[in-house]
Amino acid sequence: MPKKAKPTGRGKEEGSAPCKQLKMEATGGPSSALNFESPGDLFESLISPIKTETFFREFWEKQPLLLQRDDPAVATYYQSLFRLSDLKSLCSRGMYYGRDVNVCRCVNGKKKVLNKDGKVHFLQLRKDFDQKRATIQFHQPQRFKDELWRIQEKLECYFGSLVGSNVYITPAGSQGLPPHYDDVEVRGRTLFCSGKESLRAWVRCRFSSAL
Repeated sequence: MPKKAKPTGRGKEEGSAPCKQLKMEATGGPSSALNFESPGDLFESLISPIKTETFFREFWEKQPLLLQRDDPAVATYYQSLFRLSDLKSLCSRGMYYGRDVNVCRCVNGKKKVLNKDGKVHFLQLRKDFDQKRATIQFHQPQRFKDELWRIQEKLECYFGSLVGSNVYITPAGSQGLPPHYDDVEVRGRTLFCSGKESLRAWVRCRFSSAL
């Protein structure tokens, strides 16, 4: 279990890592569906209607948790966090394959990387997306999207550790990655901003050696 903050009941938290200074105030766009009053409030609003105590007691490192919300305002907010169209302006700022963007798809059960060399051009990216049905993976979008930065800053304060993120944009009816596991310890949270996705989760296998 992570070194997480303990709510004191006064909106403050004991044991939280120092919060980073806010990069800039988010302006425009739909109003936030999350509570940024404190790191603990932010986390609880992310997993609402599940309570924090229930989450760590019943789900954390025990079983998957699927949360579905049908509030149109919440859906609009999540859709605003990142869109394919955002990449058009970002590419003009100098994005590079490998460092910032990966393009891939699942072919015969294996991951096929379709990266080009050098800078990413949005027209080529859109062509791979539309014609090759490729998945676009964008690394660390919080570098350019302030609302994502705000979310991750609060999560880092709450858990006392670094928080990273990637955006995956996959065409309808396509598959970007084959079934796989991470070879490093990952405590993941998947946020679907739009569209539909089918996921399968396998229980962790435990191997024992026999003499």
